[in-house]
Amino acid sequence: MALTYSELYQRLLSLYGRQAWWPADSPFEVMVGSILTQNTNWSNVEKALVNLQQKINLDAESILSLTQEELEACLKPSGYFRIKTQRLQVYCRWYLAQGGYQALQQLSTQKLRQLLLAVHGIGPETADDILLYALDRPVFVIDAYTRRLLIRLHMIKGSEHYEVLRRLFEESLPKRVDLYKQFHALIIMHGKQCGRKKKDTHSNGIFGKAPRK
Repeated sequence: MALTYSELYQRLLSLYGRQAWWPADSPFEVMVGSILTQNTNWSNVEKALVNLQQKINLDAESILSLTQEELEACLKPSGYFRIKTQRLQVYCRWYLAQGGYQALQQLSTQKLRQLLLAVHGIGPETADDILLYALDRPVFVIDAYTRRLLIRLHMIKGSEHYEVLRRLFEESLPKRVDLYKQFHALIIMHGKQCGRKKKDTHSNGIFGKAPRK
């Protein structure tokens, strides 16, 4: 019998314990990281964030004060740095035009998501990262780790649209920000531990012993 989403969460929680993801010092840093993590791994994003923090205060005004060349140099470790420079500049201008963090927090989750998805370079996963981790909204993030795990557990076929998968989680679980953060973080942890192994998921942690770290 297939696992329910609640059962999957409990098994991952038992296996790995509570997580402390997303690593950031401020909501705005989460937003920047959400853009920089597109098509790369987090260790590369951390290098780019360190570059920025060594040069400026990590806020929208300071980022926009950098020249194109300066910002590109900071973001180079994150890959696709020219594209990400443009996307980050566009996002910072949008963020300031909206009135910043406090103004965004006054908007409904539905309105926020619509506005984010209208920003150039912000797709569903990036928008939902920002909503969940920076703005504390109960929106579940679907990433490659999530899709891969659900396929291995035969909970989905694999061709489902992003929005379909997001609704599956949100309709199967209580709408709680902490729950969504923990569940997504646990999936990331499991993916890092087991995702590159060629073993079946039944033997790499969820139904058996925890994988060696």
